[in-house]
Amino acid sequence: MKKILVIDDEEWLREMIQLALRQKGYEVVEAENGEVGIEKARKTLPDLILCDVNMGKVDGYLTLSSLRSEPATAAIPFILMTGLADNAGMRHGMELGADDYLPKPFTIEALYAAVEARIKKAQALRDEAEKKLADLRDNISMMLPHEMRTPLNGILAYGEILATDAASLQPAEIAEMGQIINESGKRLERLIENFLIYSQIELIGADPLRTNALRKKQTQFPRKIVETKVRQHAESAGRSADLSMDLSDKPVAISEEYLTRIVDELIHNAFKFSKQGTPIQVSLFPSENSLVLSISDHGRGLGTEYIRKVGAYMQFDRKMHEQQGLGLGLVIAKRLTELHGGNLTIQSEKNVGTTVVVKLPLSQAA
Repeated sequence: MKKILVIDDEEWLREMIQLALRQKGYEVVEAENGEVGIEKARKTLPDLILCDVNMGKVDGYLTLSSLRSEPATAAIPFILMTGLADNAGMRHGMELGADDYLPKPFTIEALYAAVEARIKKAQALRDEAEKKLADLRDNISMMLPHEMRTPLNGILAYGEILATDAASLQPAEIAEMGQIINESGKRLERLIENFLIYSQIELIGADPLRTNALRKKQTQFPRKIVETKVRQHAESAGRSADLSMDLSDKPVAISEEYLTRIVDELIHNAFKFSKQGTPIQVSLFPSENSLVLSISDHGRGLGTEYIRKVGAYMQFDRKMHEQQGLGLGLVIAKRLTELHGGNLTIQSEKNVGTTVVVKLPLSQAA
């Protein structure tokens, strides 16, 4: 049984709404003002809140703002009821996080329509989240054991040889084993880092306050960050000659840490999935209210069906191509871009190449 909290200082209206909703099978909790309503919302965690705008002390806007600021109540669907449904008031309510407006006086049919629409939408969102969680769980259970064992096998096997047979090994053999251990350790480190940062991103995305705080960060000189990170990857891959860059500078609304992470993941993929001797092009330029980062390679590319399926822990053509990592790099870059109010698009063709374009909002001071 779905639970609905009705907050209104008019007792007769609360009674009318309660009777109507109970006839539809809903459980109804009443509160005579915003202050009481906030406390009952915290304690009962209803499936929907109906709240009057004009109340003494704590009005509907303050009630909404208070509940949206708390993690436990932030996602509860919230309908404002008002006899003064002017554009300015409606816009203010929507900016605070209201899901709908119910103008007074309203009919029983209008009440049912508003309530059922919000309940259905909330259920659809929950179903979608549960499906994503199930897919994520399945992908982790299939990929994580393999991805962790592969580098660990290299570390343990060569570590054991060095520990037991070091005296019989030539210096060149020891150096080669040390190199393999080092590379395996870095692979494992990247795997763990990506797993942790993806979890962190999802937690931030579920918290409106943390998301808003995230968007207030700035990077004054993004060109330096992009150039440094791209050159590091080119040198590490021994492909500096394949690289071309055209970079401009303008302050952007993202922290240096997260901008670095986006660039790192995208340029890592560009070198990883293209062959030595093929070009990698990187550009950075302002366009309208955004800073645009474009990274292109001439590697194996992705089919259209795979681009639509970009998701957490998803790898493409794994049976055909040996891949390292959980396939999280592109997803991390995409989610970070979206959390900052930007967007990431992919243009790719199999056996031709891939271009990833990231658009991030310019900082307000820009």
